[in-house]
Amino acid sequence: MSITNTLDRAGLEAKLKRHLLGEVRFDAGGRALYTSDASNYRQVPIGVVLPRSEEDVIATVAAAREFGAPILSRGGGTSIPGQCCNEAVVMDFSKYMHHVIEIDPEKKLACVQPGTVLDDLRDQAKQQGLTFGPDPATHKWCTLGGMIGNNSCGVHSIMAGRTVDNVHSLKVLLYDGTILTIGKGEIVGKDAAPHAILEKLQSIAANYADEIRRTFPQIPRRVSGYSIDQLLPENGFHIARSLVGSEGTCVTILEATLHLIPNPEQRVLLVAGYDDIANAGDAVSSILPLKEGSGPRLVGLEGLDRKFIADMRKKHLHVDKLDHMPKGEGWLLAEFGANSKEEAKEVAERALKELQKFGKLTDSRLYVGDTEQKDIWTVRDSGLGATARIPGQKDNWEGWEDSAVPPEKVGNYLRDFRKLMDKYSYIGSVYGHIGDGCVHTRLDWDPKTKEGIEKWVKFTYEAADLVLSYGGSLSGEHGDGQARGELLPKMFGPNVMQAFEEFKTIWDPDWKMNPGKLIRPYKIDQNLRYGADYNPPILPTIFQFPDDHGSFARATERCVGAGVCRREHEGVMCPSYRATRDEEHVTRGRTHLLWEMLHGDVITEGWKSDEVREALDLCLACKGCKTECPVRVDMATYKAEFLSHYYEGKRRPRTAYTMGMIHKAARIASKMPALVNFLTHAPMTSSIAKKLAGIHPKRSIPKFANETFQAWFEKREKESSTPHALSSPQVFLWADTFNNYFRTETAKAAVKVLEAAGFRVKVNEKKL
Repeated sequence: MSITNTLDRAGLEAKLKRHLLGEVRFDAGGRALYTSDASNYRQVPIGVVLPRSEEDVIATVAAAREFGAPILSRGGGTSIPGQCCNEAVVMDFSKYMHHVIEIDPEKKLACVQPGTVLDDLRDQAKQQGLTFGPDPATHKWCTLGGMIGNNSCGVHSIMAGRTVDNVHSLKVLLYDGTILTIGKGEIVGKDAAPHAILEKLQSIAANYADEIRRTFPQIPRRVSGYSIDQLLPENGFHIARSLVGSEGTCVTILEATLHLIPNPEQRVLLVAGYDDIANAGDAVSSILPLKEGSGPRLVGLEGLDRKFIADMRKKHLHVDKLDHMPKGEGWLLAEFGANSKEEAKEVAERALKELQKFGKLTDSRLYVGDTEQKDIWTVRDSGLGATARIPGQKDNWEGWEDSAVPPEKVGNYLRDFRKLMDKYSYIGSVYGHIGDGCVHTRLDWDPKTKEGIEKWVKFTYEAADLVLSYGGSLSGEHGDGQARGELLPKMFGPNVMQAFEEFKTIWDPDWKMNPGKLIRPYKIDQNLRYGADYNPPILPTIFQFPDDHGSFARATERCVGAGVCRREHEGVMCPSYRATRDEEHVTRGRTHLLWEMLHGDVITEGWKSDEVREALDLCLACKGCKTECPVRVDMATYKAEFLSHYYEGKRRPRTAYTMGMIHKAARIASKMPALVNFLTHAPMTSSIAKKLAGIHPKRSIPKFANETFQAWFEKREKESSTPHALSSPQVFLWADTFNNYFRTETAKAAVKVLEAAGFRVKVNEKKL
């Protein structure tokens, strides 16, 4: 029986609202926002808490304990194997608890809250010549708490290792309310809890040491399973690190103290082309020795295949940057860091000689300028979006997307993996952190039919056997979650699985922390977001949605949860999120709500849903998502479609009429602009005008131009003594409402610039 059928949700909600300063969301909209992450899985949470402080977190766990509710901690929500959705009380740390507490440049340590965005830490550490080494492609919006939970890696793990290798200590909260500070060989806390936990962990290290050494692959990217290898003597009995990668199934992180490393300020990028990515993989071992040492060295080594680049071209994604790539069908991206460009370039040239000596190289290019390097890294960082929703192809999905093998074997592994894909008739691009033996892909399996799902489960079992035959790991970056938890016994065997259960029980004896993920997991084919019964309603729509087969439901499936819309420091997507830091006001959250509206079990009012309307209210319809979202979510169109149905049979807000018909009002006002400007700005009448128009009292109404742009242009054309050459190319300049009636100087300047460039300008004659 589902826990939500027996739990006193109303009582829990009331308790939380009494004791928290943060936000408590048990309403349908709040819960619907967090039913999924970037995975194939979906579970409806009991409720959502956005804690403002450590005290809020403690109070939340205490209330959950009183009512017997499970707990799930969440950061950026970009987890791919499904560890960030559960039938639990979800704590989202990203809105309020996102601060860098302290950086100690002498000790090279940083203390952060769990919701801190990685790049926020890196930007502050950079001022001290330091950085946090692991940097996944989501570094601009992923959180450090999530990175610790998943044991994230990224491009520069070849230089810095995984997150587990960079954790100094953790301040954690247990489900029973115990607060502990844990580090290397020590646990600090009150009462007898630290001593009892310490003894039990020592027992695991003693009883299972030989089995851990035998079954844990000694490769750079072993992320699967609990990190109990960190309890071994040779690893310093590092208790804090043993919790890295536990995916929220053991503790709640309150603070994390992390190691920083010197940041090689100058970089160059060598891109080497091959006739396929497997040959590129063979060449990896020839330059890996260049990563050693503390001077100029190899700091990143990535791989891309032909389909990755071809798919980006089909999607018209960063096409201008793709033209800079050297010739080939598979590529190595080797980054070198040093204190000067000259040193970095020198070691890159040494690497090129080694690659030439190894053979199979078809072309290469060395990028020295920072801008051109950034262009190439933009291509690589687009992986998740670049490989989803390819025009003219079946949809592809995650599920087996980050296996890892010894780097020296990655070429042959890629060949065998390609054979396995062919056996199942799956198609997908292959790319990833090839210098660490980690391979990413998304495959076109079918998550919407019984046959497709059964075929997929069979494939994952064979894929697991393949990677284990190479001495690899089921996961090399994203963790196990639900997608791979079922497969862990194949990798570790019964004895280590018993050790994992004991490890979880030490920290979480009630098994209330993110249950069903990683350990004693749900099956691969449970809790699927789609599944064999997926049958969204076919609704008549105003827009045609030609890129989604005419289906609004399919349009809402576009979002893959990558979270690009959660960026805060570049681009334009998503302006409302930047103001609120709220999942409700980001493109991803709105798309999920629309999907949930069609699903109908949480949001039940369909087109008349107030929860969806409220989420869309702050959407500016700026089209930023249409241009910047890697899967081209078009929220402006979705919003217009929704509102057209929402307001059927009811009056719209006053502003819908005053702003929606502003062109008509402007046409009348342009006949007497001086009088209108006086009435809308005079102290006695401006407040009345604002109230009638639905404008906030603190805003000012823009003034009407004394002469419309169209009138200015028409008069200018008549008075012009220099006729335009008919052979000149013609440009049509659209005089919209605001440039025609209010800010005419912008359109006038555009005319002058275009004419100076040799164009004949034509303006629409119809009055707007």
